[in-house]
Amino acid sequence: MQSALSLFHLQGRTAVVTGGGVGLGLGMARGLAQAGANLVLISQRPLQEDVKAELASYNVNVHTLQADLSVLGDLAKIAEQSVALAGGKVDILINNAGIIRRTPAADHPLEDWHDVLRLNLDAAFYLCQQFGKHMIANGYGKIINIASMLSYQGGINVPGYTASKHGIAGITKALANEWASKGVNVNAIAPGYMATDNTSALRQDEQRSGEILGRIPAHRWGTPEDLAGAAIYLSSSASDYVNGHVLCVDGGWMNR
Repeated sequence: MQSALSLFHLQGRTAVVTGGGVGLGLGMARGLAQAGANLVLISQRPLQEDVKAELASYNVNVHTLQADLSVLGDLAKIAEQSVALAGGKVDILINNAGIIRRTPAADHPLEDWHDVLRLNLDAAFYLCQQFGKHMIANGYGKIINIASMLSYQGGINVPGYTASKHGIAGITKALANEWASKGVNVNAIAPGYMATDNTSALRQDEQRSGEILGRIPAHRWGTPEDLAGAAIYLSSSASDYVNGHVLCVDGGWMNR
């Protein structure tokens, strides 16, 4: 039987993290690197050299791939390139890349709806499919999709984002049903209200920010680092019997 701490070690594993160069993706990537995982970070923007150097300082290999994941026709090639950068085997996929568009539902542009669904849901599913085939062939894998509090709630002025995050919860459960017996764990993390670029408009709105903080028992906005522990857990052997779960990391928001 493994020791308790060794259950969480990721030495010898390689993780692909989409949107891994900034925000929540970077927070999770840091945690995985500290636990020993090699990284392939997919980002639309080039990874800053100081960030890459920091991640490499944990004595892991760090590869980067600049790509626009909203171009769905490129995803098979992107997955193939990621596997090649990983040395032929990807053990962990974190589907983190996403966008949000805020407009009241009555005026929500159809273009915004399609842009959000294309990246947040379509690309996430297709990457699950591509890396899932690879993991099934190897008999092992961990897929972590990034859900949201809006996987449970309706939100305000974000109909496309809400639809996409409800969808993420659904495909997480659907894929877990099919792949758990094949050695592939599919789960999700639902972050609460996090201090990232996606929430800058909310944090700058004094009234809305006050309403949000008033509901969070921890009484603070979350940080990207708050997701590191959950990401390590769901990427490691500690979660080998966890399938189709959506883990809230929300400061207690859902308790209220």
